[in-house]
Amino acid sequence: MTATANPSPGYARNPGKVITLEPVTGTVTVRAGGTVIARSTRAMKLSEPPYPPVLYIPFDDVLFEHLERTAHSTHCPYKGDASYWTVLAIGETGENAMWAYEAPFDEMLAIKDHAAFYPDRVTVETVPG
Repeated sequence: MTATANPSPGYARNPGKVITLEPVTGTVTVRAGGTVIARSTRAMKLSEPPYPPVLYIPFDDVLFEHLERTAHSTHCPYKGDASYWTVLAIGETGENAMWAYEAPFDEMLAIKDHAAFYPDRVTVETVPG
């Protein structure tokens, strides 16, 4: 069975757009209050100027028992539709604090099943390895 093509309409309109992914060296830990929400040695840094870089952590390294999926979603013409989760440990501040592209466009398949967090809602720490 072959996968259905899912090309990015953003890249079709703007082929010069540059989004890069690179591995993060070391351990990335995400905390909400005193609770560890995620910890990974396999995180990736996505750079999409003019936006600040975003760290993406594999779902396998996220502690989903501290999260609750919400109905919120957003759309990026380069990455696809983002789903959101609330970080339960921090109450209202944690609402929609984590997002992921569960079915990204073809050009961004590397972030499938990876989560990102808003750094102004949780603490994201990288310890070099």
